[in-house]
Parts: sequence; structure tokens; C-alpha cells
Amino acid sequence: RSRAHGGRVSIALILSYVFDWIIIVAAAAVAAVFSTIAPNKRPFSLNNAEISYPFVAKEKISTATLAICGLAAPAAIIFIVCLFLVPGPTVPKSTPKALIWRRKLWEWHTGWLGLALSLAAAFLITNGMKNLFGKPRPDLLSRCNPDLLNIGKYAVGGFPNALEGFNVVSAAICQQTDKSLLNDGFRSFPSGHSSFSAAGLIYLSLFLASKLAITIPFLAPSFYSQDRSMFSAFPSRAEKTDLKTSRFLSQDKQPGDNRVQLPSGHNDAIIAARNQAAAPPVYLLIFAIIPFFAAIYISSTRYSDFRHHGFDILFGFFIGTVAAVFSFRWYHLPINQGAGWSWGPRSKERSFWAGIGVGSY
Repeated sequence: RSRAHGGRVSIALILSYVFDWIIIVAAAAVAAVFSTIAPNKRPFSLNNAEISYPFVAKEKISTATLAICGLAAPAAIIFIVCLFLVPGPTVPKSTPKALIWRRKLWEWHTGWLGLALSLAAAFLITNGMKNLFGKPRPDLLSRCNPDLLNIGKYAVGGFPNALEGFNVVSAAICQQTDKSLLNDGFRSFPSGHSSFSAAGLIYLSLFLASKLAITIPFLAPSFYSQDRSMFSAFPSRAEKTDLKTSRFLSQDKQPGDNRVQLPSGHNDAIIAARNQAAAPPVYLLIFAIIPFFAAIYISSTRYSDFRHHGFDILFGFFIGTVAAVFSFRWYHLPINQGAGWSWGPRSKERSFWAGIGVGSY
């Protein structure tokens, strides 16, 4: 919102966020195009047991199911949370309904915008890497249907006249007529299911942790001081010794010594360090952990379905996790300090550009 226009929505500001959506959708579209391009096909050995697993026609988690779990479900949950939990119990009863609904809509918008950014980034990076590396899947030989009578014709490198059975061959040896099935056999690294599920579901875990205030308790930083009274058993009843008036109590006291004496009064201004935070109820962890565990399960099915090697799954999960954390922080305050809020909208004057020396939008 533009403060200079009395709270009216700036057209430039709206267009800047529309442009955000356009870029995200365009990135997802480019990633989809990548999936239709034939990947590089790394030469392989017909004796490699790692690519000799059977082709499983019915996957445990299909692409459609992945889209529901990684995109549709998180989007629906974010909408429900913003509808019922925002803006929270701190809002005075006199707050106008219109203002409350504007906050709900803004939190919903940033929640979906971060989710879209996370998924699009993971989708684009993963599909691009799949085509670049062209790594064979564990079930490649089942897809390939190699021409075993002319192995030497397709040998790549090695020594054709010695240890012929151990030479690597090119993808040209495959007699598979379904080119789409064969091309997909060279898209093992990294795992798309792993990256997409992690990007969507770990983002959801972070979103829920933020909105439900699920964070590890921490002690807020304070200016350096030798005063350690806040760490005593009962700080509000402790008293610092005044060196000018209490020399007779401690003749050996050194300058800067702020040792706490026995209680002689009560000071409500002093808050014990142990009372500045507390652990959230454990049951709340369930809401934040379930999406994370779901992402792990989806990733594991790619191993049991012989679609990916172990490292492919781990690296795909890493891509999705990085995308989720980055996208969440791009639009939301830190979980342990932001009280569950997303960042406010950009200013009208900096809707598209801030420039050097400004530092913030």
C-alpha cells in the first residue's frame, strides 16, 4: 500500500506483484518444456547391475498424485490457515473488518507466492539438470531392449578386442520404439519427485511453524553488560550492590563487580532469562512435521520403484529444501522473530527498482 496516497492501492505496486507471478509461471513453463526435450544420453555398460532393475509400470506416487501432494494440498492448507488464524488474537475488537480482511488476503497472497516460487525454482533447476546430465535410471536396461547381437557396433571407448563384455555402449544400441519412455530412462539425476515434494511440503512445514509459533526457544540478544542478575533464581528480588554506599559490606569488591546480593526488595523491571521464552506444546510439532515426513515418504518411493539411485534422491531433496527455505524467507519474516507475519508490500516508489544506496524495498 502506498502511504502517500492515503492507503489507496498503488497501480505500480499491483503491477510489480503481477510481474512476480508472471516470472514464476514463465519459469514453470520453461521447466515443462525441458521435460519434452530429449536429454543427453550417457553411455552405459550392459553388465552394470545398477541399471538392471525391472521397469515398474505402476508407480506408488504418480505424477498426478505428486502434484496433489506437493502443490494442491499445501495451497489449500495455506488458504485455510490464513482464513481462520490470521490476523490472530492480538487484534483489538474495534479493528475494522475491512482491515482484517485485507490482512488475511495479504498473508494468503504471500503464502501462495512463496509456494509458487519454491515449486517453480525446484522444477526448473531439476528438469534442467536432468537434461544436462543424462544419467541412466536404475531400470534403463528394461526400457532399452538392447541389440545384443551387435554390441561391438555401439561400443564407446575402451578396447574393442579385449574384455568386450565390459565396454560401455551408446544409447543407439536401444531398440525401444517408444522414444518418450527411452528418453525418460536417462533422467535419473536429480530426482524430480524428491525436489518437487520437498519444495512444496517443506515450505508448508515452515509456513505452519511460522503461523503456529513453533520455534526453538531463544534468548533475545541484548547490549553487552556485566549485569548477570537476570540469570539468578529470582532476578526481580535481587539487588545490585552500590559500591559507594556498600563498601562496608564488601571491602574487597573490585570496580565493575556487579554481584547480586540477598533480596532486599522487589523489581518488576527485571525479567529472568528463563522467563523470556518457553517451549511450545509438543503436539504442535505434529502439524509442522507431517508435511516433512510426507516429503520423505514420496522421495523413498522413487528408490523402491527403481526410478532413481540413492544419490539422485538425496540431491533432489536438497534442491527442494533449499528452494523452500529461500522462498519462505523471501516473503516471510524469520520464524523465531517474525510472530508469524510475512513481509509487508513493497513501497510504491520502489515497486520495480530500488537502486544503489537504498538497501530495502
